[in-house]
Amino acid sequence: MADTQDVVDLILQDHRRMEDLFRQMRSVEADRESALREFSDLLIAHALAEEAKVYPALKRYKNIDDEEVEHGEDEHDEGNKALLDLLQVEEVGSDEWDEKLEELVQAVTHHADEEERTILNGARENVAMERREELGRAFWQERERQLEAGCGSVDNVRKIVES
Repeated sequence: MADTQDVVDLILQDHRRMEDLFRQMRSVEADRESALREFSDLLIAHALAEEAKVYPALKRYKNIDDEEVEHGEDEHDEGNKALLDLLQVEEVGSDEWDEKLEELVQAVTHHADEEERTILNGARENVAMERREELGRAFWQERERQLEAGCGSVDNVRKIVES
């Protein structure tokens, strides 16, 4: 389990880790392929756990905008599609890789930024800490379950994008 159980903090930690992985994927010195594998698992596990455990619970709060939550789900779809496009590039570091990576960075960064400003701030202001910790535990368990199942494999990402 993570240091915190607050669902808001857990989601923010994942967002910061994704930013680190973007930096690695952009760096010619880093093992970009392994950064992409970790990123792929993390993005998919994170999004599936949010959609299964966090978003439905937050929709029940009248001060959290349902449309923002639904918009978050749409943005997960965009991020997943951009991830699939990058996973399908043959050569790491090629021009095509750089182009698809930037599309992925843009989709995920936009979503994370928006989610932090709307959904997560709303959760912080309107959801009691005890409930945020319950949601955090549920989010973490689902996230771990997805990670153990190898959720970021290209075949699984393709399945998610096509569903």
